[in-house]
Amino acid sequence: MFDLAKYGDGVCLARMAELLEMLAIDRAKLARRSVAVTGSNGKGSTAAFCANIARSFGLRTGLFTSPHLFRVNERFQLDGVPIGDHELIRLKLQIETAIAEISRRRDEKFGSFEAMFALACLYFQESECDFAVFEAGIGGRYDPVRLVGASVTSVTSVDYEHVELLGNSLALIASDKSDACASPGTIVYGENCRDLKPHLLEYNRYRGIKALFVREEIAIGGESASASGQRFDFAFGSRQFRSLEMSLLGAFQFNNAAIATALFLLWRENARPPETGTEFETAVRNGLREARWLGRLEIIRQDPLTVIDVGHTPDAIRRSLASLKTIYGSEDWILVVGASTDKNAREIVGALAPSFDTIICSAAHHKGADAGTIAAAARDANPKARVEIAAAIEDAVDVSQTLAEAGKRKIYVAGGLFLAIEYAAVARGDRARDLNFF
Repeated sequence: MFDLAKYGDGVCLARMAELLEMLAIDRAKLARRSVAVTGSNGKGSTAAFCANIARSFGLRTGLFTSPHLFRVNERFQLDGVPIGDHELIRLKLQIETAIAEISRRRDEKFGSFEAMFALACLYFQESECDFAVFEAGIGGRYDPVRLVGASVTSVTSVDYEHVELLGNSLALIASDKSDACASPGTIVYGENCRDLKPHLLEYNRYRGIKALFVREEIAIGGESASASGQRFDFAFGSRQFRSLEMSLLGAFQFNNAAIATALFLLWRENARPPETGTEFETAVRNGLREARWLGRLEIIRQDPLTVIDVGHTPDAIRRSLASLKTIYGSEDWILVVGASTDKNAREIVGALAPSFDTIICSAAHHKGADAGTIAAAARDANPKARVEIAAAIEDAVDVSQTLAEAGKRKIYVAGGLFLAIEYAAVARGDRARDLNFF
């Protein structure tokens, strides 16, 4: 979208602040009307849940997420609708003009994510949003989303990712992500952050930041799952909502939905006294039930049943696989697997291969690791499995569909975002090569 590298020159906060000023972004208003979502996994689903609750509450709502899956417009949504092409081009030109001037003056290069974040701020301001949800790119300390100034944020989960930038321990990574929150403020931590609670309480103690944890201060119970949806009970403070429904599948979505609900409740109570009627509960129920998010245990075809998942860290992959088995059973699956060149392919394949007796190894056009390398890892992880190589994603679709139809089996596509989305594109008749992920 922007003719810029993925990352700019070094730490971006100073030039980003200058860009927002040049665009006349009212940062005080932005801070009052926004929440920020950080974390290793689950950011997109959590942001989508939170935005959908706000929409159901009757608020004009902006949603900024990344990466997009099929079109860049997906990153900038207003009341659940991606930005139109005409509006996107108009704002893009405005951002490019401002960036060119600041880059010339500061002799610094901007990155693409910085430009897209600025576009989101401008779009939501011009659209007069009542509420906006911003998903962080990497971390929180130096991520542009920190400039939102949100006093209500979340760390959905923590896993080893971008260690060269965030640190080589979970405590360091969680600390970096926590820094997206303005002080004073409140951070909602996902359930897998609880082991880090002593560290995070001390880290936030003198910053005027309150830390809340899912399955502690924010309670979840009564979880149930089926192919048609999931239910759970939610309790936070005086609020207790029984049997909340959501259509998004996967046990990890209970965590994400609870975070999203708490985020909106905290933001709303900061904005004005809490509602005493049923209006908030109705918004939560409708918002969670109607939320949609592509790529997470998503059914892209019913015959043969084909499920894709874009999880690309070991923790996300293991959680999705466990949920797949719980919801659809563990038998009669064909695995289509691959990994990106910048990921630990052996660890990713090792988390998946032992659960499948038929494995098709492939490579996405975008950043796909060599299919032969994936196959070697699969054979090491599961010597008894039938392992085939489909060098191109188009071949993987053909082979997996043929095997599934012949043996009345199901297909699971996992291991990386690019692999899963390219598979879905080819399966619906599009060209994987035409996708532009960043």
